Amino acid sequence: MKWSQTLIPTLKENPSEAEIESHKLMIRAGLIRRITAGAYAYLPLGTLVLNKVIDIVREEMNRGGAIEVFLPALQPLNLLEESGRLNVFGDDLITFEDRHGKTTALGPTHEEIITDIVRNEINSYRQLPITLYQIQTKFRDETRPRFGVLRSKEFIMKDAYSFDVDYEGLNRRYKAMYDAYCRIFDRCGLDYIVCEADSGAMGGDVSHEFMVPSHVGEDLLIRCMECGYSANRERAEAAPISSKNNATLQEIKEISTPHTHTIQEVSNFLKVKPDTLVKTMIYISDGQPVAVLLRGDHEVNETKLTKLLGQEAVALADHNTIEHVTGARVGFAGPVGLQIKIIADQAVSVLRNFVTGANKPDAHLLNVNPERDFKIDRIADIRYVTKGDRCPKCNHEIDISQGIEIGHVFKLGTKYSDALKAKFLDSNGREKSMIMGCYGIGVNRIIAALIERSHDENGIIWPLSLAPYKVIIIPVNVNDAAGMKMANQIYDEIVNVAGVEVLLDDRDQRPGVKFKDADLIGIPIKIVIGKKFTETKELEIKLRKSGETFLTPPGEVHMKIRELCERLSKP
Repeated sequence: MKWSQTLIPTLKENPSEAEIESHKLMIRAGLIRRITAGAYAYLPLGTLVLNKVIDIVREEMNRGGAIEVFLPALQPLNLLEESGRLNVFGDDLITFEDRHGKTTALGPTHEEIITDIVRNEINSYRQLPITLYQIQTKFRDETRPRFGVLRSKEFIMKDAYSFDVDYEGLNRRYKAMYDAYCRIFDRCGLDYIVCEADSGAMGGDVSHEFMVPSHVGEDLLIRCMECGYSANRERAEAAPISSKNNATLQEIKEISTPHTHTIQEVSNFLKVKPDTLVKTMIYISDGQPVAVLLRGDHEVNETKLTKLLGQEAVALADHNTIEHVTGARVGFAGPVGLQIKIIADQAVSVLRNFVTGANKPDAHLLNVNPERDFKIDRIADIRYVTKGDRCPKCNHEIDISQGIEIGHVFKLGTKYSDALKAKFLDSNGREKSMIMGCYGIGVNRIIAALIERSHDENGIIWPLSLAPYKVIIIPVNVNDAAGMKMANQIYDEIVNVAGVEVLLDDRDQRPGVKFKDADLIGIPIKIVIGKKFTETKELEIKLRKSGETFLTPPGEVHMKIRELCERLSKP
């Protein structure tokens, strides 16, 4: 392709709306353009990269035994109601009313659609197992679209769904998809980590996230550098905290703490550390208030709490309920004297002589102790892991960093097949629910995550597998007839003989502009036809990533390009 015959609108300056490097570079390199908040158009270079990602995903999904389908973006609300997820998506669901007054959703995901199809088309164990996948645009009404294609209102996903007769089959399908994901991300040149994860709105139990470590990632990645344990923030556990406090139990004492509602305010007022305070939070579970106790420096993990209580969701009680249960306004609740169920985080259970609210306005209690002063109904891990916690596997101190989620695999079990009645007859003629798995990849996110990890001050550095073109030819002076003749000759040879994609920069621009644009768009191999060619009749070949330079006679260029492509293709 000749530069003059395509559309590559590069920019010198960073766009004002872009916050992170991948967003800046995707716009500056002419890959994308913002159309409205959370929606982007892919220009020719961006489309080439996007299609290369899709080709890799498709090849590896097919290799993993999945079969491609294409499902509608429009979804009837009755299927979401049938699965119980209509309220789960809430305001994230984009809906509209058609001319007949029927409300329809733009698909945020396709579990319900695929399950509806399978329940109508498959009814016997002889038709199972099967894994179906698609590459499709999804829609979610993000509160705050940001970071370019990393958090947008419409995005491209590969989503796959497996259906099995038993859990042994699900385990095989899960492993096949897990392995396919590793091959996909390896081929895309991504430095990724697989971690245990919570299934969230998708449901099910076992799930793994594929994360790319990045300081701009919106997910937290919990890792043990000693034994390799890894999990996302919602799923991560910490080794139980052992009691190191052998202090004698002190007499409980009430103290006035006017206008101190928060942990920090109480800590400052009493001149004690937050980890010696216990906060009492009142939640509503199954219509009843429940007290949840955490150390002052910890945060409740509502995902863990929800599972512990066996609920679809939990929520903090309103102010009136808190005052009715505790006798005090928000900020002064405590466990002493409460007549409701009390759940304490494990870290609370080993504390001694701690501070809590007194269930009275402007008052706290000193020297509170479990069992003596109040009864804990249940002790459990209900908090987020924090810095200083230790690995649950080997007790080594854990590392907390940020990451970009690029893929997620779930063992759904019968969550959707039960709800939507996706049944089959087994070999004994008995009706059973299909056992399901779900497997998603953020196709756009692969591109952004790769750029976040692979760029320099000059622009993008593509791996050969995703580069829009593998080679760029730069004739320094397009008015030099001999140089342009050689540029076209080399272009034809590399395309037709070496079979490599080439971009010929035939613009009548200053050399500096061409070189800067070549680095900005990140083409892996650059061939310069300039001073060296004039002096020695050799062509200068330069690698974008390493900066290595080779001087090659024109007759050997296509062989050299083949050699370099083979080299750059290796992990």
